Amino acid sequence: MNVLIVQESDWLERGPHQQHQLGDRLSLRGHAVRVIDYEILWQEQPKHDLFSHRQVFENIWKIDRAAKITVIRPGIIKIPILNYISLLFTHYFEIRRQIREFKPDVIIGFGILNNYFALKLAQANNIPFIYYWIDVLHRLIPLKAAQSLGRLIVRSILRGADKVLTINDRLKDYVISEGAAADTEVICAGIDLNKFRPVDDAGKVRREYGLKNTDVILFFMGWIYHFSGIKEVAVELSKIQQTNIKLIVVGEGDAYEDLTVIREKYNLNERLILTGKKPYTEIPDLISAADFCILPAYPDEKIMQDIVPIKLYEYMAMKKPVICTRLPGIFKEFGDGNGIVYIEKPEDTISTATDIMKDAIISDLGSKARQFVQKYDWELLTGKFVNVLQEEIQKKSHGYPS
Repeated sequence: MNVLIVQESDWLERGPHQQHQLGDRLSLRGHAVRVIDYEILWQEQPKHDLFSHRQVFENIWKIDRAAKITVIRPGIIKIPILNYISLLFTHYFEIRRQIREFKPDVIIGFGILNNYFALKLAQANNIPFIYYWIDVLHRLIPLKAAQSLGRLIVRSILRGADKVLTINDRLKDYVISEGAAADTEVICAGIDLNKFRPVDDAGKVRREYGLKNTDVILFFMGWIYHFSGIKEVAVELSKIQQTNIKLIVVGEGDAYEDLTVIREKYNLNERLILTGKKPYTEIPDLISAADFCILPAYPDEKIMQDIVPIKLYEYMAMKKPVICTRLPGIFKEFGDGNGIVYIEKPEDTISTATDIMKDAIISDLGSKARQFVQKYDWELLTGKFVNVLQEEIQKKSHGYPS
């Protein structure tokens, strides 16, 4: 198959997310994969030109070095608001160009603006269009006033797509309520059970960061949003007397600078470890150093209501108990008794970890977590995904209704 993926995020710098996992694995199975992406982080560059030109990145991989994905990045005007207006034109012409040159058998969308054009061009060229939801997309639009318009566009795409996929049941319910077809399917996040597996010796990473075997390590990784709850956990860390409880944060993001300020203000230099962004290949080793993995996001944050981050599966596969706020999508996916301990607010994270240590149930929670994610092997999920793509291609080629 020739597979064209269209998104409005940075394929190279963000993730790995669901699309990276599946994209790499499609490539490894011999399918040709091209991605049209968007340089979403352009405003964070210290200096940038007024315009960016079209770029093509060859042989890109995020999960496996053997994967070979081509990423095409159309140019934009690098001025707020105008960046999105220019995207409308450059992405439209790029999608049309890829249909003409690459001749995709299927187009998979992970965005809003460029996905609307991808849908219309797919319909005009009798190509199946699959809309894949890993998030409530319009809620991620930075300009709040534009979220209502984004929602209208999303609804139009949901109604027109040949197939709608979601990453969990909560999102499936949501997209159906927004107009998606009732036969929407769930292809959930997965886990590479060979890469993410329990290890007996976490000493290497602990020694690298000056941590002792007696230290109790809380661990978070990913993009650090202001609503991630990590700042609140760091402040709580400063209030307790047990100096052997420490927090490792792997990643970067909106709240990173605030965390550095908190570290200095509260003298947490040896207890709050900020590693910055790390290669995906190093993540299993970093998780191995943890006693607990945490997801203490604000429980009332709209963006977090319906999603299940891939990192949860990776934590659990490595036999780590997870302390997480009671977010609806996560609770629906994992329920009780599967290695996740729910809290009401970010500030409860450290006291909950302390209680678990006192009760000596950390090993039992880790075992339950690993047992639960055994069924989420990426190879099985990729096989299911390939079947969906092939079914939609067959429907188009035979003129069957979607």
